[in-house]
Amino acid sequence: MTDACLAFDGVALFDGLTLDLAPGRTTALLGPSGVGKSTLLRLLAGLENGTHARATIACDDGRPLAGRVAYLAQRDSLLPWASALDNAVLGARLRGAPLGPARARARALLTDVGLGDRLHDRPGALSGGMRQRVALARALGEDRPLILMDEPFSALDFLTRLRLQDLTARLLAGRTVLLVTHDPLEALRLGHAVHVLHGRPATLDAALIPPGAPPRDATDAALLALQGELLRRLTGAAHGPGDTA
Repeated sequence: MTDACLAFDGVALFDGLTLDLAPGRTTALLGPSGVGKSTLLRLLAGLENGTHARATIACDDGRPLAGRVAYLAQRDSLLPWASALDNAVLGARLRGAPLGPARARARALLTDVGLGDRLHDRPGALSGGMRQRVALARALGEDRPLILMDEPFSALDFLTRLRLQDLTARLLAGRTVLLVTHDPLEALRLGHAVHVLHGRPATLDAALIPPGAPPRDATDAALLALQGELLRRLTGAAHGPGDTA
C-alpha cells in the first residue's frame, strides 16, 4: 500500500503513508489508541469514506485488492439465530454463491478449529473462544489474498488467547495477514514483521523482525528481550507529538 491518505474534520490521519505487506507473511501493527490502526484496516478493506480517503493498493500479482479481502473483527459478530455452520457460510450466502461447496469448506474449517461436533450449535451455546473460532473459520472460508485481523483475541482470557494464537498461526501459514493488536507479546508471537504506528499524520517505524517462525514460544528469552524493545517504542509513540490516545 502506498500514498494512503485520510482526513476527518480537516485533521489528517494519514498523508502519504506506505505499508508493505510481504506475501505469505503476517505483519503485526501496534500503536496508541486513536492513532488510526483500525481505520487503516478499514481503508484497506475499502470501507472507509473519510475526506480524501484513498490509497494505491495492489496484491503481489499486480491486480487491485478491492473485493479480495477477508476481515476478522475484534467481536465475532455471529448471527445469534444461526448455527455455527450457517454463520461460517454467511459471506457466500450474501453473495448468492453456491452454498454446497461453501458448506463443505466450512465443515472442514470448523473441524480444523475443533468444532466439528458443534456445527449445528447456535452462538449462545458456545463459549467466547468457540465463537471466535467460528469467526476465524468464516474469514478463512472466504479464501481471500489478504486477511485483516483487528484485535481478534482481545476479549478472551490469557490461556484461551494463547491457544487461539497457536491455532491461527497454523491455519494462516502461507497467507498474507495484517494483524492489529494492543498486545506486544501477541504481535511478537504471530508477526513475521512488527510495526508501531504513531503520530498525526501517522507514520510507521522500522519493522522489528522476531526470530524463528510463528507461533513463537511466549517464554523464549530472545522474544521477551524483543518485547522490551517493542515496549520502549510503544511508550515513545504514546507520548509523541500529535497523539490523541
